[in-house]
Amino acid sequence: MATINIENVTKSFGEVEVIPSLDLQVADGEFVVLVGPSGCGKTTTLRMIAGLETATSGTVSIGSRDVTHLRPGLRNCAMVFQSYALFPHMTVGENITYGMKVRGEDKQKAHAAMKEASRILNLDDYLDRKPAELSGGQRQRVAIGRALVRDPDVFLFDEPLSNLDAKLRIEMRTEIKQLHRRLKSTIVYVTHDQVEAMTMADRVVVMQGGVIEQAADPITLYERPRNLFVASFIGAPSMNMLAGQVAMEDGQPVFVSNNGFRVPAPAHLATAAGEAMVLGIRPEHTGEDSSLGPCIKATVIEMEPLGPHTLLIGKVGDEKFTAQMPASNKSQPDDVVDVYLDRSKLHFFRASDGLALRESA
Repeated sequence: MATINIENVTKSFGEVEVIPSLDLQVADGEFVVLVGPSGCGKTTTLRMIAGLETATSGTVSIGSRDVTHLRPGLRNCAMVFQSYALFPHMTVGENITYGMKVRGEDKQKAHAAMKEASRILNLDDYLDRKPAELSGGQRQRVAIGRALVRDPDVFLFDEPLSNLDAKLRIEMRTEIKQLHRRLKSTIVYVTHDQVEAMTMADRVVVMQGGVIEQAADPITLYERPRNLFVASFIGAPSMNMLAGQVAMEDGQPVFVSNNGFRVPAPAHLATAAGEAMVLGIRPEHTGEDSSLGPCIKATVIEMEPLGPHTLLIGKVGDEKFTAQMPASNKSQPDDVVDVYLDRSKLHFFRASDGLALRESA
């Protein structure tokens, strides 16, 4: 396996710059997921590692080799695409070993590699079947097996689960994580699905407009988002955002929302008195328990029962707000209800630049 080092890389398509300047290091054996909305540059970054796109400037290194201008076949990367790209007229075994056959590798070596890949991926019973006889998850395992027999330095996954149904996506997430644990391989994985990113990665890289907004382990991203974009992108349902400003009352900082409610603010926000601010609170950190902390009034738009709990979809003033209520909650549309905020889970972001303001800052 190998490290990946992307240093001062830019990428332009004609006059359009899609990656302004990117620095990213992936450790040997690390599972890194690039996540972000469509057009954020995550797939372009992956393709530059693979050699399918050439960096406009900067360097891309795999291990000790500068591969910036090396053609894809010489980089020893194995890529798994969103589409399975299997040959329909070949069996599973033939699909897995096709690349080795084209490279003229020994038949016995190819057979041994195919058997090992099929064992790892639980494909032993399907080696003589054609792709049309397989489920979507099985086809994706065949595509992974084809990458596996190359014994690559780096595995690259480009939204490999997008074509699967919800149940299969969950199963394949587990299988890919188990594969990584067995092989201790270096993996760079691209997805637009933040749940997929959070459940699979050692480290998640959140991108927007070709820029890395934050790179951290999943729990850090969830608990300590660097800015408004990361806070709103990570988490499902997304974090509630309420605009207002910090004021001083009796010598203590208070968040005063544009909708009129007041929430005690942490002491370190005293230095931000008078500044426009955004209060963030995740739906799962709200409820009807008055011991949680401050109370706000929400007007119910709809209730969404989810079994263990119910989501209250509503508004606080003219701002959207989602709260997580007990399954027993019987609120109806147009009801005005008390929603309590967990005071230990409040986030505060400066409106001017979106950056989180923390006590350690």
